[in-house]
Amino acid sequence: MTTTNKSYKTAFIFLTTLFFLWGFITVLVDSLVPRLKDVFEMSYAKTVLVQFAFFTAFFVISVPAGKLLSKIGYKKGIVLGLTIMALGCLLFYPASSYRSFSVFLIGYFTLAGGITVLQVAANPYVALLGNENGASSRLNLSQAFNSLGTTIAPIVGALFLLSDTVKTSEEIEQLSEVAKSEYYAAEAATVQTPFLFIAGFIAILALVFSFIKLPKVMEESPKGGYLSLLKNKVMLLGALGIFVYVGAEVSIGSFLVNYFQDMNLATIISQNETMMNIANTIASVFNKTFSNSDPKSLLGIFVIFYWGGAMIGRFVGAYLTKIISPGKVLAIFAILAVTMIFVSISTTGLISMWSILAVGLFNSIMFPTIFTLSLEGLGDLKAQASGLLCMAIVGGAIVPFIFGGLIDSFGFKTAFILTLVCYAYICYFGRTKALVKS
Repeated sequence: MTTTNKSYKTAFIFLTTLFFLWGFITVLVDSLVPRLKDVFEMSYAKTVLVQFAFFTAFFVISVPAGKLLSKIGYKKGIVLGLTIMALGCLLFYPASSYRSFSVFLIGYFTLAGGITVLQVAANPYVALLGNENGASSRLNLSQAFNSLGTTIAPIVGALFLLSDTVKTSEEIEQLSEVAKSEYYAAEAATVQTPFLFIAGFIAILALVFSFIKLPKVMEESPKGGYLSLLKNKVMLLGALGIFVYVGAEVSIGSFLVNYFQDMNLATIISQNETMMNIANTIASVFNKTFSNSDPKSLLGIFVIFYWGGAMIGRFVGAYLTKIISPGKVLAIFAILAVTMIFVSISTTGLISMWSILAVGLFNSIMFPTIFTLSLEGLGDLKAQASGLLCMAIVGGAIVPFIFGGLIDSFGFKTAFILTLVCYAYICYFGRTKALVKS
């Protein structure tokens, strides 16, 4: 192994920790959505303001981040992103102490701003650590560890963020002043504790990245800039692909617990010995049990299969995209996602639950594959192209907002038609790329 290959391998390992980290935190945010809905007694459409604040940061910060990275390089960009993330996590402390929804939104935006800088830096950096033909495979492998984070996060969210019953404003008013203060303190601590630990871990990681040496893979002053990128049809089609993919994934992931509640699955699961054994086996990792748990916590534990499917799919996808055209794999996975959603909205009970969870498996390779297919042939403009592609992650704010409005107006089954349209476009993009390469 050459010195360059060794340095590439070391850099790949360090970068993979970042993929794990932002995957974990992004889905932990999803776990807070049903909790904040109860705390602030909001409609589904208003609840999506949480995700709106989170993903709007990608739209606002991605292009400036890409421009900044082209000047300061990937390493300094990574340290900056981690520092901003730690600050965002710390903002959850006053937000939960004062029960301030606006401060929660500021915290989400700040946290997402840090993740945006990391996304803009890490995705193209991994793509550049080797030859271009293997870029999809490498990014799928890194994103598999991102999915490991998203798989663990629902367990943490279900057991620590959704494990107690949130009182309504009427119930709180009936409490004595002492009981009310104790309730507020306990409720705040439920949110504060995990995010304080996360902030500390991120700070340590930022310190580590300040000292490690990463190989240089980009020229100091790439020529062409954003104007030339906006003329690149493939890159623009890919940006739309990122937009609808993230929108569909977040729409499903954010509302899974509510969707399960709507189908009264807590009762069905609690009466099914096999399902309760599955839930308690997962919970036993944290010495918890669901015998007397809140229904949201019981339902939340099954979200692990949505994100766990994405993890498994990315490990498989890292191999498949080596031996089959990445565009073809993308199109096939999109068709399978459409099939699973159609099964879910056409059925009820456990069949509906398991089929919508299976969408996670087929989501797996979509982001890294769309991303690398969009970057092909862009050379040193990849950092700036990454900024434009990451800007499209704002789909995670816009599509779920529309999705939440459709739920309020027509119910879950109708709202899922929106996600069918999203995956249909991804199939089109993958098929188009596959035909170009064949």
